[in-house]
Amino acid sequence: MNSIISGVYLTPLKQIHHPQGDLFHALKASENSFNVFGEAYFSTVHQGVIKSWKKHQHMRLNLVVPLGCIRFVVCDDRDGAYLFNEYRLGPNTQYARLTVEPGIWMAFQGLDQGLNLLLNIADMEHDPNEAIRKELEEIPYNWDI
Repeated sequence: MNSIISGVYLTPLKQIHHPQGDLFHALKASENSFNVFGEAYFSTVHQGVIKSWKKHQHMRLNLVVPLGCIRFVVCDDRDGAYLFNEYRLGPNTQYARLTVEPGIWMAFQGLDQGLNLLLNIADMEHDPNEAIRKELEEIPYNWDI
């Protein structure tokens, strides 16, 4: 399923339930979302907390939520106006991979009590000078649930 923002893609993923423990797919090298491997990392966000706006200039994100529920908001301001898409991802909500190309703003919020965990499979290693950040109020989005 593609979004209305060019460069943002939502790919449904498989969950395989097993009595001894479940398997959650994330990304295969044969999929269109895969470019090259740079690094993979996990990030957590507490319920109600919003991690503010970030725009990567070169990094492609592949985001998966294997635990909890996280609301992602992407914002495209490349045409001088704000265009938003919102996704709520998690194993009990919508288990999918959100791919975000460089040049698109993103912020996210933890929705579940307990652990809200995301996995990012990025196409480059982290570079602290590669991303641009903005405070939450600098982009006009209504975060009321």
